[in-house]
This record gives sequence, structure tokens and C-alpha cells, in this order.
Amino acid sequence: MNSTYFYKSALALAILGLAACKPTIDVPAPSKGTEDFTRYIALGNSLTAGFADGGLSLEGQQNSFPGMIAEQMKAVGGGSFSTPFFPADKANGTGYLKLTALTNGVPTIVPETSNTAVRGSQGGVTLYTKYTGEINNFGVPNIKLAHARIAGYANANGLYERLLPGEYGTNPTTYLDFATAKPWTFFSNWLGNNDILAYATAGAAGAPPTDKGVFATEYNAVIAKLTSTGAKGVVGTIPGVTSTAFFNTVTLKTILAAVNATPAGASVKDIYIQPGVGQARAATVGDLFTLPLGSANLIGVPTGGIPYGLDPRNPVASQYVLDKAEVLIVNDYINSYNNTIKSIANAKGIAIMDGYTLLNEYAAGKHINGIPVSGAFIQGNLFSLDGIHLTPLGYAITANAFISAINAKYGSSIPVVDISKYRGVKFP
Repeated sequence: MNSTYFYKSALALAILGLAACKPTIDVPAPSKGTEDFTRYIALGNSLTAGFADGGLSLEGQQNSFPGMIAEQMKAVGGGSFSTPFFPADKANGTGYLKLTALTNGVPTIVPETSNTAVRGSQGGVTLYTKYTGEINNFGVPNIKLAHARIAGYANANGLYERLLPGEYGTNPTTYLDFATAKPWTFFSNWLGNNDILAYATAGAAGAPPTDKGVFATEYNAVIAKLTSTGAKGVVGTIPGVTSTAFFNTVTLKTILAAVNATPAGASVKDIYIQPGVGQARAATVGDLFTLPLGSANLIGVPTGGIPYGLDPRNPVASQYVLDKAEVLIVNDYINSYNNTIKSIANAKGIAIMDGYTLLNEYAAGKHINGIPVSGAFIQGNLFSLDGIHLTPLGYAITANAFISAINAKYGSSIPVVDISKYRGVKFP
């Protein structure tokens, strides 16, 4: 059954039932309140760009939350909003993951590599088809807050480089200067997620999180620039990465169940992890395994005759697990970053969308317009196939949270997005 069709049908029946009762709902007339939404700009990373299913595509860009917000702002005087779309003949952008089968609950996920916008590579950086039009959505996947004022950052990020004029290596313009090169009347800023995300998703085996003091300095500089003209805006706090499907799909329970379902593993009671170099211990429920471990098919496979993960001499590598001590570190950084965001935003009188609370609530499970939403992988509708980034439905929920924060702060009444128009995970 097509789940989207089912949800829409259920919603239609519910609406008909309500119509029979003729309820009275007070909907405020659209109003801009105290703000000017004539030129809205959005700064941020992959979540702002519309990244989903492990890549950025034209469909993802068309379902970005800033684009949704801008469309609703038109009812209160908002102007045109331009996104640096990939061309139609290169609509698959960077390439992405797609679900091709779901057999007995086991997904088959493959990369989509056709019709991409890749134009080449230089210095190990993948380059994409240049965009030369107007831009309001400045979402750039992979960018950290710490990168926003670095000259020459485009030389390290092809998805930023594609937005700049000139050939690769010739334009040193900083991200912040580029985004604020033209006048703006309102902004959203959701930079900061990647300052902890890369560390967490690599099992704390990669680059360390951005220093807390550096984060505060850089966030203050970004907000100072965005408010330097007197413009107001809305900022988002950083979501709790450990509540995503990326860290809650492959669990100690599911690994043991899979191992014990095989004759050779019927007596296995422990899975061993590597909390540090040369270390090994039995995993606990406080340790979080990453989504890629599920598709790596490594558990139980012998290395030198020792089954992977089933013996302390061959533990699950650090890249596949965020152990309980590392979980505390990740959450500590997120709390610190969010305190910084709230403090600076409050000092400037800026609206705050609490992305941390929002996504935690929906990941725990909610219904909205009759649609079940949770952090469950594939069936939960919230997270896309990479387990971190949102589905179009998830982005619509986020857009409404931003709109609610704007309305509450500035006395506006921007209409909310009709989330029933947006899909969850796309089934084959």
C-alpha cells in the first residue's frame, strides 16, 4: 500500500467528519507584526539546504524549510525567495540514497548516481555545476559555524564553491560576507549543527568538536553581522544528535537478536566494543551503535579466525559506536552550544526555534494531522535514509516550528505550512 495515499485518505475522512460537526476555529488574519519580510535570507548547513537521504538533490532543495517559510511569508508581504537549484537535467545533484525494496522489514538501500551535477574535482574536492542566479537560501552542506568567516573556505567545500563566481581556487570570499553581500530585512540562522555532528557520527574517531569558546566567538560574530542593519530574525538551537535514527536503529538488542538467530551464535551474550585504542569491553545499553554498522555486515565475520564483535580480541571499531562516555561529551557540547545560541539571541531580541526540544519530541513519537511521526528508521517519517537529515515531512514540521517562533516573538501571524502535502520516506 502507498503510505502517502493512505495518510492523505485518512486525513480527508477526518476533515469530512469534522465538517459535519461544523466546528468554529479562530484563525488570525495574516499580519507581518513588527517585522519586514521583504527580503528573507537563510543561513545554515545541510538542514537549511534541504539535504536528505545522504545527498542534496533538486527535490530536496524544493522541500527546504526556508523555502516553505518564504512561501508562507508571501501572505504577510514577503518577497521572492531564490534557492540555488540544480538544473533539471542534473536534478540528482550530489547523488543520494534510495530505497528499492523492503523485504520482511529488511531494507535494500542503494546509491542513486545518475544525472548528478558533478563537474569534476580538484584538490580532492568534488565540484558541482555552477549556479549564477539570485540566492536567498544560503544553506551549504558540511559547513560548520567555525567556517563562516574563513577566507578561501570554498576551496574545501564544493557545494559552497558552486555558488561563487570564478573558477575553483580564485574566490576567497567568506561565507558570511557572501550571504550578507546584498541588503536583507529578515534572516534565519541554523549554523552550528556540524560543529558537533561530524565528531558524533564518526564515533568520536574523527575531528574533535569546535571549542566552546570558539563557538561563542563565532556565533556572536555571525549574529552581530546579521543584526548590524537593524534587521531581526530567528535562530535555531542544535538538535540532539543521539536521538536520531542514526544512533537508535542498530542497537545492542537488535545485534544480539540477529546473532542469536544463527546456529553458530545461539549462546552469544555480549558484543564487544573498542572504547579506546587497544581497549575492549562488553557493550551496554548506554553505548550507541551507528547506522552504517547495520549495512557493513561485519558482526561475526572472522578476522584472523576471531569473529568480529563477538570476542574482546576483535571488538567493534570505534567508528561504529559512540560509547557512553562519548555520549556524555557530545551532549555536553550540544548543551553548551545551545546555551550560547540562546544567550546571544536573547541579548539581541531575536526569536528562537528550539530545534533540540522539537526533534526530541517528534523522535519520541507523535501524531500530526493524523500522521504518525517518530525517530524510527524508514517507518518513522521524520528522518530520511541517512538517519540524520529530515524527510520533506520533517522539514515541514521544522518550518512550522520556525514560523511559530517568529509569530510569537514579533506579533506576526504568518500562516503555517500544510504538512499533509509533504512525504516521509519514499517507498519503492
